[in-house]
Order: sequence, then C-alpha cells, then structure tokens
Amino acid sequence: MNVYLDSSIVLRALLDQPRQISAWGEWDRAYSSELLGVECRRVIDCLRLENALDDQALADAVEQLARIEKTIARVRLTTTIIQSASRSMPAVVKSLDAFHLVTAMGIRDRHAPDLLFATHDVQQAAAARALGFTCIES
Repeated sequence: MNVYLDSSIVLRALLDQPRQISAWGEWDRAYSSELLGVECRRVIDCLRLENALDDQALADAVEQLARIEKTIARVRLTTTIIQSASRSMPAVVKSLDAFHLVTAMGIRDRHAPDLLFATHDVQQAAAARALGFTCIES
C-alpha cells in the first residue's frame, strides 16, 4: 500500500491522541509534502508555549518526529506545485491543504497510481475523494 500522509495523521500518532488510523505504519511507502515538518513543528511549538508539553515531552516529540520523517518520502515545494495549488479545487480547501492535495496528485500521476490519501481533516478528505483518491480516515 502506498499512502500520502497529511500532517494531521502524523500529529495524532506523534502526540498519541485518540482515533489514530489503524493502518499506521502498515504501508509499503509513505509520502508527504515537505510542509509536513513545518506544520508538525509549529504544533509542537504551540503546545510548548501553551505549557501542554514540558521540556522532556518536547524533546521526545521532536525526536519522534525526526524518526517518523525518515520513513516518509517528502516532496519539495516546486513552482509547479505552488501554481497548481492556487487553482480551483473541486471542494473548499485551506491553503496548506491545497499544497498537500496537489503534491499527492503529482505522486499518484508519476509514481503510485494506487496512492491512498490519509487525513483526519473531514473537508480535506472530501476534496481528496473529489479528486479521485481513496481516503484513509479515523
């Protein structure tokens, strides 16, 4: 199984939150945008600033994220991806979600026609399904 992981999937596993996907780690190949690291680190930093993570939990989260990132093929943001993300989508999506969706479409078209899209975001999943993806959700 080939899967595109959005940040919500990684964050639930990383932070050991409820309703993680049952297929976590059961893929042959996982892909994501290079935005994954930015989004996850922003959430970790926000949790630190809100005192939801102490120093040890912060260090553990950063280390665990680095380990997770090593298992995911990450796609760089290119001019083509940026331009494509600005185009109309079949459903309402936020800016960063558009980058994830366009990146996943490129992976599907070039490398993995069987690519599944994994997200916990209901609206992003609707857009992914409208773009022809089978979604893995919680």
